[in-house]
Amino acid sequence: MMSNRLVAAASLAPSATLTVETVRSVRHWNAHLFSFAITRPPSFRFRSGEFVMVGLPSGGRPLLRAYSIASPAYAEELEFLSIKVPDGPLTSRLQTIQPDDPVFLGRKPTGTLVADALTPGSRLFLLSTGTGLAPFLSLIRDPDIYERFGQVVVAHSARQVSDLAFRIELESQLAGDPLVRDQALLQLSYVPTVTREPFRTQGRLSTLIDDGRLFERLKGPRRFDPAIDRVMMCGSMAMIRDFSARLSALGFKEGSNAKPGQFVVERAFVE
Repeated sequence: MMSNRLVAAASLAPSATLTVETVRSVRHWNAHLFSFAITRPPSFRFRSGEFVMVGLPSGGRPLLRAYSIASPAYAEELEFLSIKVPDGPLTSRLQTIQPDDPVFLGRKPTGTLVADALTPGSRLFLLSTGTGLAPFLSLIRDPDIYERFGQVVVAHSARQVSDLAFRIELESQLAGDPLVRDQALLQLSYVPTVTREPFRTQGRLSTLIDDGRLFERLKGPRRFDPAIDRVMMCGSMAMIRDFSARLSALGFKEGSNAKPGQFVVERAFVE
């Protein structure tokens, strides 16, 4: 009798919109958060910050979900960050994947969290909650970002310390990345904050903005300034609504691929 994994593999087949890729590695950060890397098709191209559909078969049909690509555009593998939802149609199964398992991958990445959707500026703020960190992991390993912005800030809010995925890499300012480590050392700031456990930085992102802690290691004003600042947001809908309203009230204009602006959000999905 075929194992469940062999049955799943037999039910996957490429199509005009999907390829079948192989899981290379899986990392479980805690009981409700994991990341995984898969093979990358030779023809697959994406811009840092974009998302793509990933999934598994379900009743003979693909069950897909949008995932931001966390790996840099030059990487040989594609990495993703995901929550674990016990009763989630896809994530309840995706969290059990193992190396060599097959998964579906969409052929066409897209999204608005890309540098081209922003007008030129001096400081770039990447504001994220939970798994909304993923697209920014790709962006900060893109050399072009450091050419466009003199200061790059990754602010990541999570409920508990173990939810701060990739914290070691970010605290080291990407010291292990041969392509951007020199620029990141001088230009990248990482601001993690936790809301439900003791940590050196506590509070929601809104609190860090209001009391100035988000800006304390930066050159320039201790507040958002539409003349010099550009902002990207990814995460909870509540955060996106709150900060979009805040920025709009300060005179920031939302951007898109068709019309660049001073801030952008990913409206295709929320965590």
